[in-house]
Amino acid sequence: MHDAMAQIPIAAGDAHVIPTLSPLLKTITPSVVSIAIRRRMTDEEFAIMNDPLFQDPRAPSSPGDRTIYASGSGVIIDAERGFIVTGSHVVDGADEILVILGDGRRLTATITGLDQETDIAVVKVRAAGLTSLVMGDSDQVEVGDFVLAIGNPFAIGQTVTSGIVSALRRRSLGDHGYEDFIQTDAAINLGSSGGALVNLRGELVGMNAAILGAGGGNVGIGFAVPANTVRIIANQLITYGKASHGELGFTVAGPQGDLFQGTDVPDRAGAVITKVEPGSSAARAGVRAGDVIVTFNSLPVRDPADLHIKTTLLRVGDVVELGIIRDRQTITVRTTLMSKKDKQNGPGRAAVGRPS
Repeated sequence: MHDAMAQIPIAAGDAHVIPTLSPLLKTITPSVVSIAIRRRMTDEEFAIMNDPLFQDPRAPSSPGDRTIYASGSGVIIDAERGFIVTGSHVVDGADEILVILGDGRRLTATITGLDQETDIAVVKVRAAGLTSLVMGDSDQVEVGDFVLAIGNPFAIGQTVTSGIVSALRRRSLGDHGYEDFIQTDAAINLGSSGGALVNLRGELVGMNAAILGAGGGNVGIGFAVPANTVRIIANQLITYGKASHGELGFTVAGPQGDLFQGTDVPDRAGAVITKVEPGSSAARAGVRAGDVIVTFNSLPVRDPADLHIKTTLLRVGDVVELGIIRDRQTITVRTTLMSKKDKQNGPGRAAVGRPS
C-alpha cells in the first residue's frame, strides 16, 4: 500500500490560475474580530433560563449562576485609535468585553458609545499593529453584487461565507427601531452580529445585524446595516458618546389619489403629512396636514419609511430643508430638528432575530 501511494503524483503547479478569494481575504480578515462578553443576567432572564421548558445555549451550567457568556463579532474602523464597531445588542449591559484578534491577541475593550435605535456600538481597545477595514459607499450597492460575510458564528472562530446582495432597503422585519437593511444570502448565523459584509474590492458595505429563520440558523436570508449608516452613527458615538436622533414631529402616510397631478413628482412617491404635533419642528416651519414631503435636503423621498430613515440619521439641532407639494404647488421650508420622543416599538415577528 505504501509503495502504491508513493506512485500517486502530487501537483507542483498549474499553468492555469485557479479562481480564489484568498489574496483578498488575507488583506481584510485581520480587520474583523471576535467579541466575547460576560454580564449578569436580569431577574427576568434568570427566571426564564431556569424554566425547565426553556433551553438556551447561553444558560449557566449551575442553576444559581446569574452569569451570561455570549459572543459576537466586530470590525476595526480606526486602527490608530483602536475603535471597533459592533452591534449594540452584542455589548449592551456587558460587565466585561474581550476582543480576540485574528493573530490570537486577546484585548480588554471598553464601550465608547452605543445606539439601540440603529443597533450600532463602538468599543475601544489599546493595541499596536491593528488593521482598519476601508468603508465603501453602501448607496452604490446593487442587487446581484457579490459579497462576503465575515464573523464568528457559534463562537467557533472567524468564518468567511459568500453570496450576493439579495435585496435592498428591507424594512418591517420586527421590533428594530431603524430598518434599512441590505439583504444577503451569504450565510449569517448566531455570533455573526457586528461582523463585516464586504464587496469584492475589500470594502465594508454593511455590518451583519439580523437573520430570518427559526432557531437562529441560516436559511439564506440575512441582513446587514448599510455602511453609510454605520459611518454616520459611529462618528457620533466616537465624538459625543451617544447618537442623537432628530425628529420633525408629524405622522405620515403614503400618498394616494391625484396629489401629484400637474407636478413632475412620480406618483406614490413621498410622504403625506396626516398630523402635525403642536410646537414641533414641523409646526414651527408651517408644515400642514395634507402637505406631501417629496425631498429632504434635496434628496428624493421614496416613501414614509425613507423619510424616517433620513431624519433618524441626523442629530438634534441640524437644520433640514423640506421640499413640499401643497395644492399642487412646490414650496421649500427649512426647520431645525428637535429631540426624538420615546416611542413604543410594535410587536416583532417571532422568526426575526439578532444573531448575537
